[in-house]
Amino acid sequence: MANYFSLILVALTLASGLIWLVDSLVFAPKRKAQLQAAADAEGAEYGEDPQLPYIVDTAQQIFPIIAFVLVLRSFLYEPFQIPSGSMMPTLLVGDFILVEKYAYGVKDPVFRHKFLDTGAPERGDVVVFKYPEDTRVDYIKRVVGLPGDTVVYDNKQVFIKPKCEGAADSCAPLEAVPLEFVSRGEFVQEMSQLMRYTESLGDREHDILRHPSREVSPAHFYTQPGTRRNEWLVPEGKYFVLGDNRDNSRDSRFWGFVSDEHLVGEAVAIWISFEFERKKSDFLPTWIPTGVRFDRVGGIH
Repeated sequence: MANYFSLILVALTLASGLIWLVDSLVFAPKRKAQLQAAADAEGAEYGEDPQLPYIVDTAQQIFPIIAFVLVLRSFLYEPFQIPSGSMMPTLLVGDFILVEKYAYGVKDPVFRHKFLDTGAPERGDVVVFKYPEDTRVDYIKRVVGLPGDTVVYDNKQVFIKPKCEGAADSCAPLEAVPLEFVSRGEFVQEMSQLMRYTESLGDREHDILRHPSREVSPAHFYTQPGTRRNEWLVPEGKYFVLGDNRDNSRDSRFWGFVSDEHLVGEAVAIWISFEFERKKSDFLPTWIPTGVRFDRVGGIH
């Protein structure tokens, strides 16, 4: 849907701008000459064009607006809505977020070709990207593995060996990502109280959730040639991403890596958050919010 909206914006911007330009260069001078001739014939003073053609007037009215929206949405910030709980507790269903589009490069809005490199994801970034198995769909996850890293997921624990190009004895070993237990019971899934931990990726901290009894079998994991089922060597130009709700997230463990070309941007803020707690039997539709969570407005960590 986001791709179609971008195409519609581009088409409207080009069409309205072209109508305005053609009228200014071709038809407006002709109208002016006709008005001038009529004024001279009547001995009157020439005035401005009293009424523009409807299509030209409409193009002049909408062009600045949609051009601004196109630039803002394509190159600066784009709003997204969180539809699932795969990033809890960081992001909840009903959160509306802003994605910084220029964080990892400036791309054209149609073909998504990067024409200006502005940076690359860092470990711990929350990123929006085109789902590799269906690029029409936008996904949001957290970057855990960078190009060249070795990532292992064992017994609900993430292990990382950073990329190293030096001698083997000078490289950092495979180490567990530090976890600190926070609480249990704040979030419930399948009638089980989820366990909340603070995870530290380098100097960046964020919270994750674990299901106390659900264990995902490595047999369902994406298999990379030359590695174990629960081990991945991140290729150059790609990233390994995970959802913060670890036992309820379809991420790199299951379908592989995110290419740099599929990155949309970095999720940087929650600008509004709605609660949707209506039942299908209620009078009002379920898509109408039941409340606003103002305390969630702010930056994303």
